[in-house]
Amino acid sequence: MIPKVFKEVIDLGDGREITIETGKLAKQAHGSVVVQSGNCMLLCTVVSNYEQKDLDFLPLTVDYREKFAASGRYPGGFFKREARPSDGEILTMRLVDRVLRPLFPKDYHSETQVMIQLMSHDEHVMPDAMAGLAASAAIQLSDFPFECAISEVRVGRVDGKLVINPTREQLAESDLDMIIGASADSVMMVEGEMKEISEEEMVEAIEFAHEAIKVQVAAQMRLAEAFGRKEVREYEEDPEDVDLEKKIHDMAYDKVYAIAKAGSSKHERGEAFSAIKEEILATFSEEELEENEDLIKKYYRKAEKEAIRDLTLNEGLRLDGRKPDEVRPIWCEVDYLPSTHGSSIFTRGETQALATVTLGTSREANQIDMPSFEGEETFYLHYNFPPFCTGEARPIRGTSRREIGHGNLAQRALKGMIPEDCPYTVRVVSEVLESNGSSSMATVCSGTMALMDAGVQMVKPVSGIAMGLISDTESGKYAVLSDILGDEDHLGDMDFKVTGTADGITACQMDIKVKGLSYEILVNALKQARDGRLHILDKLTETIAQPNPDVKPHAPKMVTTIIPNEFIGALIGPGGKVIQELQKETKTTIVINEDPVTEEGIVEILGTDQTGIDAVLAKIDSITFKPEVGSVYEVKVIKILDFGAVVEYVEAPGNEVLLHVSELAWDRTENVTDVVNMGDVFDVKYFGIDSRTRKEKVSRKALFPKPEGYKERPPRSDNRGRDNRGRDNRGRDNRNRDNKKRD
Repeated sequence: MIPKVFKEVIDLGDGREITIETGKLAKQAHGSVVVQSGNCMLLCTVVSNYEQKDLDFLPLTVDYREKFAASGRYPGGFFKREARPSDGEILTMRLVDRVLRPLFPKDYHSETQVMIQLMSHDEHVMPDAMAGLAASAAIQLSDFPFECAISEVRVGRVDGKLVINPTREQLAESDLDMIIGASADSVMMVEGEMKEISEEEMVEAIEFAHEAIKVQVAAQMRLAEAFGRKEVREYEEDPEDVDLEKKIHDMAYDKVYAIAKAGSSKHERGEAFSAIKEEILATFSEEELEENEDLIKKYYRKAEKEAIRDLTLNEGLRLDGRKPDEVRPIWCEVDYLPSTHGSSIFTRGETQALATVTLGTSREANQIDMPSFEGEETFYLHYNFPPFCTGEARPIRGTSRREIGHGNLAQRALKGMIPEDCPYTVRVVSEVLESNGSSSMATVCSGTMALMDAGVQMVKPVSGIAMGLISDTESGKYAVLSDILGDEDHLGDMDFKVTGTADGITACQMDIKVKGLSYEILVNALKQARDGRLHILDKLTETIAQPNPDVKPHAPKMVTTIIPNEFIGALIGPGGKVIQELQKETKTTIVINEDPVTEEGIVEILGTDQTGIDAVLAKIDSITFKPEVGSVYEVKVIKILDFGAVVEYVEAPGNEVLLHVSELAWDRTENVTDVVNMGDVFDVKYFGIDSRTRKEKVSRKALFPKPEGYKERPPRSDNRGRDNRGRDNRGRDNRNRDNKKRD
């Protein structure tokens, strides 16, 4: 039976389009679509169980995978099967999850899976930009309780023109790379990196992306109508008790407001709020608690949130006593760890990050092997968030998605300020030691200082700040909060992180929880963030004003030189013998890469001792030495023979040539030692390859004037009375004579 297929087409301009199709694949899923642009095809399926789990959160899993078969490749490694997701896949999962999760009802607790797979790859199409569209389109075909359709697009700017879903080639020329997620009426998520753009330019790009998203949302709605909309499933909603809610509010609001207004530390505040909650619970009987304890705690949290928000909107005060635009106290230190190549501590309030820098060769580059992209990173950042940083004890189960996401944000913030001619592979590691507020922005600040401490010649220092927003749509009041606390992150309507130099934004990450946020408020929030960034930047540059001129004495020095490809084999030697012995003797690391474009070898020499590096450079000069015809070179006698002397070029030790006895002097030389001896140093002239002997020819006598009346002698005879052309003294060809004898 031929399936009935439903399709919608979205025009991207420039001859490009996206199609959304359903009805052909994965029909047992609760919703499935194939999204295609060019040869790139994504299959998205969504399933949600009908049984509710006894949880207080939505057990939603967003999974994005790229199949190697999609690009006609085999998975790397011993097991030829896709295994754990790569960092790139995890980052795409986070982009989709952050937009979808808030749109499910808060009391919907069914196990839900959104699975997106790259089934066919197109090198000109970046699949992550279509993952959000695929997820939302599949949900629209299901019966899930879901607020509204959304989509995500990438926006770039090439030659001053904004582009939706640019190709990878266009992105390489773009001065911004942003992913925006939105519904038809509200922007919900922004993440990206920029080349020092202004706040106004960033908002312009968001608006441009939102217009494209509206078109994609409309296409999803048309597809759902054509396919046939399903009735939204019924599920067991959380119980509500209006009277109980009012009672809890009246008991808690004023007390919470008073504690919040007092301004205290995280620990003190937490204890005081817990005491209020316990006091309220104590007013209920055991029977009432058994029936309504979860509801009482829920209403208490709601009252607490309302009181804290009202304090900020009404009095301009925050939980720790600050005004909305104030940044917590900051102290910094560099060169804290004696053995690292660079280190720093950044502490802002109750948030602390310790960053280290390690310098290496291209061999240490981070290899990226995905079906949609292959390459390497010579600058990368790893972020660690151990449980003790928040005073908790919990299991450690590898690197979390959150750690990958926060590390990626900090990496994108800093990488544009690493100079293009930096010879090193640079790894930054941030250890978060305390956290109450944005540890990813603390990572950007500590990373900047650690890089400068390591002697990496950053173009400009970078700082970052986390911002929040509290707004009241009825009254029109709003407050933008600089340097938010952990508690403010949860109770606000927007949290966003912005990084940049003194001249512009380098990266951002936004999650907007309020519907219909005006662009005017967004611009004001970004401008306040700029003031905060510059304040923090001043603190960083007070600690270390500019990069150290050199790497530390114990850190490796890097020298890069280029050699013709023809000499790579000689430098490596048979079975790697030459290069291995050279590394051992000089205590250096030598890496050779071939440049297919220039057909040259790029040699990286890494070592802590300059003497060893110089020895390697001298060896390379020796191996690649090519004397020029007609030039004069200084040589040293290293061997005496009956028919000449073996000499070594002084400027290229190891390069030897025979100085024939006939080229020692214009006078007849019977014994080589009559003219030169072992260890003698003198000049010779280079004549290139002798056409007669087919060997390199050098001459000492050519540098002296020819004696008056000098006559060329006949060729010198050997000991058997034959000259070096095979003729005897009587001019007869001995080879012919030998042939006649054989006849």
